[in-house]
Amino acid sequence: MPIVQVNGVELYFELHGPAEAEVIVLSNGVLMSTASWGLQKTALSRRHRLLLYDCRGMWQSEHPAGPYSMEQHADDLAALLTALGIPRAHIGGISYGGEISLVFALKYPHMTRSLIVSSSVSHSEPVLKGQVDSWTAAARKRDPRLLFEVTYPCNFSSAYIAANQATVQAAGDRYDRLDMDAVVELFECFQRLNITADLPHIKIPTLVMVGEQDILKGRYYSEILAREISGAELVVVPGAGHALCLENPTVFNTLILGFVEQLSDR
Repeated sequence: MPIVQVNGVELYFELHGPAEAEVIVLSNGVLMSTASWGLQKTALSRRHRLLLYDCRGMWQSEHPAGPYSMEQHADDLAALLTALGIPRAHIGGISYGGEISLVFALKYPHMTRSLIVSSSVSHSEPVLKGQVDSWTAAARKRDPRLLFEVTYPCNFSSAYIAANQATVQAAGDRYDRLDMDAVVELFECFQRLNITADLPHIKIPTLVMVGEQDILKGRYYSEILAREISGAELVVVPGAGHALCLENPTVFNTLILGFVEQLSDR
């Protein structure tokens, strides 16, 4: 199992694609793992080097005691890239992973070739904070089924749930394997995020994506990102919910590849 120790913690990672190609990094959503990118692996690693990893507290990486911070996650990613001999990469992620990417771009601009952010926010307002509070309460009860029941309606569009009930329920089965103490630390880390005032400092080509039907971290938050990051491109994907990479992988992958390859031509 590919493991590297950085900043006193063991991180699990995967590298896919040609070794000499430009690197695209994808950071997970808070309940995702590297396996969640199954619909991206082939498409994004055909002509690019794709780095997937579990951040501290997630799945196959180490779960140290908290508290965690987004700055700590950014430091871990920078150390991982350095350990792998990658001086600069296209830094991307979805939801929690997109928020790690934003902080990484602020803290390590010299290592950020471009920024790719999906379904993410730079701060939370009361409704979002309340939703995540309910998730945290379920995790504190150490009840995997309850955690699944309170999270999945926020993560997928109604149409996707109706058409993919078996897939959605199968996703819930893996909640039995969650380390609930680490999940609580990840949720609480998210609740402390507040970087909207810092966004104008990002001077890196940026792609912002959001599903039209995202009821968790919707268009309002992505419009803030696109407005405050100079030159950022905003794409709203029709019909998709929060888990954009799962609901509409073809559009998700095409947007990333088009954005990255356009930069490669410069």
